[in-house]
Amino acid sequence: MKKPELLIPAGGPETLKTAVRYGADAVYMGGEAYGLRAKADNFDHEEMVKAVSFAHEHGVKVHVTANILAHNYDLAGAKEYFEELKDIKPDALIIADPGMFTLAKSICPDIDIHISTQANNTNSETFKFWYGLGAKRVVAARELSLEEIRQIRREIPEDKEIECFIHGAMCISYSGRCLLSNYFTGRDANHGACTHPCRWKYAVMEEQRPGQYLPVYENERGTFIFNSKDLCMIEHIPELVEAGVDSFKIEGRMKTALYVATVARTYRKAIDDLFESEEKYRNNIPWYREEIAKCTYRQFSTGFYFGKPDEGSQVYDSNTYVSEYIYLGTVEDISGDTAVFEQKNKFLTGETLEIMKPDGTNLSAKVLEIKNENGETMESAPHPKQKLFVKFDNMPEIGDILRIKER
Repeated sequence: MKKPELLIPAGGPETLKTAVRYGADAVYMGGEAYGLRAKADNFDHEEMVKAVSFAHEHGVKVHVTANILAHNYDLAGAKEYFEELKDIKPDALIIADPGMFTLAKSICPDIDIHISTQANNTNSETFKFWYGLGAKRVVAARELSLEEIRQIRREIPEDKEIECFIHGAMCISYSGRCLLSNYFTGRDANHGACTHPCRWKYAVMEEQRPGQYLPVYENERGTFIFNSKDLCMIEHIPELVEAGVDSFKIEGRMKTALYVATVARTYRKAIDDLFESEEKYRNNIPWYREEIAKCTYRQFSTGFYFGKPDEGSQVYDSNTYVSEYIYLGTVEDISGDTAVFEQKNKFLTGETLEIMKPDGTNLSAKVLEIKNENGETMESAPHPKQKLFVKFDNMPEIGDILRIKER
């Protein structure tokens, strides 16, 4: 069996470093334009240069998104963007649009091109078409089953790589090609500005009864009729490997460092355990389940991999996340007996939190003292983004994630 690449999202500089530290073989990220996550932190030119350098120093590849469906007015800027990327030298560009592909191939001939899931890659002829044009990898549409992926693997050249999403949010519309956002708000999902109307609560108003809203129900279960469960394949790593998937892709460039660390670390361990022995992988499935549930999610399903989703793949009664743990921060420095980090959420002196280490270890640590940048002692840390100096009875290390169970 070929060991798959673990490809982790990096929405900004913080999550990129987290992904690298917590087990990514590769990360995917976007610049300030031409990707499909315009609301992520993303990377300006200087940040991208630093990010690629940091990742490469740690043996991690970088894939940059340029997967909008371009209009003519996008092309001049796209040319300039590809000229910049030519000098920055990421390992791959993720592209959906044939025009963008043509520009990238011309301007950046030494950078691999991967075909985005936005291109609706659902059959072996499509894979071979892109192979003939020089694309190294195709990201399979989320709508494919494992059996379809096996068939594609058998029918395409051996060196043609298949990348598949294995964890994260699912779209109600085909492979992200949704038009609801554009229709309702004028924000184009295919230009990275999706407002996620699939998560909204809907009602019907009859023309002759203005202001009288009638709820839209999926049977008696609720009114969030488009709200899909999240994909999670942590219990099916052997099947994905056997099907011939070369790269395991995690969705989530809008997510926190806690999410990135939790998912990257759990899948890293699952893949490594499987390639050590299938027995070890099977024995550790309860741990994987427990850990993967410690980041925010909308309940889990296996998507289309084992057949088309049914009503059990939707969450009709709410659009809220399940959240068992709260992200407190990532340790930036150790000064004597004090951990230094930017606080993300409130915690108190005397509370016991959890130190999350890249190797899979979780350690309990009691907060002994909190001080601010002025050296003033604080009983609590109520202000997000405040730099703190904290003493624990069990000291973390630089790069460790700090989290606390939902109160």
